[in-house]
Amino acid sequence: MEISKPRGTRDFLPEEMAGRRSVESKLRDVVKKWGYGEIITPTFEELELFTLKSGEGIIGELYNFKDKGDREMTLRPELTAPVMRAYVNEMQSFPKPVKLFYFENCFRYERPQKGRFREFWQFGVELIGSAKPEADAEVIALAMTMLNAVGVKGDLNIGNLSVLRHLLSQVTVNVENQGKVMRIIDKMTKDPEEEKNLTALLSELNATPTLIEKIKAIILLTGKDGMAAVVKAREIAGPLPELDAFEKTLTLLSAYGVNDYTVNFGVARGLDYYTGIVFEIYADGLGAQKQVCGGGSYKLISLFGGGDVVSTGFGIGFDRIMEICDKTAAKVPSIVLVSKPETQKESIILAGELRAFVPVQTDIMGRNFKAQMEFANTAKADYVLIVGEKELESGLFSLKNMETGEQVSLSRDDLLNKFKN
Repeated sequence: MEISKPRGTRDFLPEEMAGRRSVESKLRDVVKKWGYGEIITPTFEELELFTLKSGEGIIGELYNFKDKGDREMTLRPELTAPVMRAYVNEMQSFPKPVKLFYFENCFRYERPQKGRFREFWQFGVELIGSAKPEADAEVIALAMTMLNAVGVKGDLNIGNLSVLRHLLSQVTVNVENQGKVMRIIDKMTKDPEEEKNLTALLSELNATPTLIEKIKAIILLTGKDGMAAVVKAREIAGPLPELDAFEKTLTLLSAYGVNDYTVNFGVARGLDYYTGIVFEIYADGLGAQKQVCGGGSYKLISLFGGGDVVSTGFGIGFDRIMEICDKTAAKVPSIVLVSKPETQKESIILAGELRAFVPVQTDIMGRNFKAQMEFANTAKADYVLIVGEKELESGLFSLKNMETGEQVSLSRDDLLNKFKN
């Protein structure tokens, strides 16, 4: 009986994994240079960790189970909550800011489709302990730098939920209605008819016609000129200190070389979760699932038993960027070493010396000389190294370039020096 992989999961074969590791390595290189340290959290956590953050409704999307101690557990659906839990458990005494990154697999029970899987990988960053514009600017600039490092050109949209929060604070909005408001806002950019639904909902919440118009004006406020958008937001909502901080964030982004973006006060990433700045990055070539990165500032630590600490972070959808990024891996030449039974021991010793610098395969199938050469061709080796009795006697080994057909004889030292560099 043939057993297939579970629905919504994938097998990554060696050639594809080479590309994935190459992209992962480039992202790691950038984030480490910015002073972030890696964190790994458990693959499964207590179910309550995620229901506290997202509500009981998320359970339908989870791979949750009871362990043998009858405890409610779940495979992690994302990594921000586990990192915040780890901070509360073990890092509250660390000097601020605490700068962390992670790259792990996550699990969600949902309908698989293009760019969306039940097991997926997320590369994320969390900067814990600073509510300053400098923190917001650094995190946004870091996200753009990471995507640029792997050849992804993203359309950056930046918003600030504190303005919308200020306006909604003038009506009674409970958690349930807050969720309804945000869902309508999220749909308004795609369906203008949702504007009528927002008006109706806000009217039910006893918002005045003037306030409703202000809320809709903020939601629809976008512009490539960030400073002009901030000025317009002040005209609508008043001289909020949060807008002063937002203006400084945009100013700092220019110092990072991030000048091409859209200020979009309608970016709706969850009013119950994010507290201030929010941003999303979209890329072409992905169809409807074109968002490759999203983040912002939030407060979760107090929810998990810690202090009132602000964090700013983002998550990159690794599987999505793999569809459009530069997957070129650094080329490392490979060698298939061809030998005879009489020279097998010496060939293994030589292969061990060469493996300090390059991948080397020796025959473990008992193939004859001709079959070993055919295998080298099938395996797409870059070089064939012949270690026969004649080569051992002369001390010169025949090295054939499989692409050009050129064959040279090299001493042991010359052979090692060739691949050492």
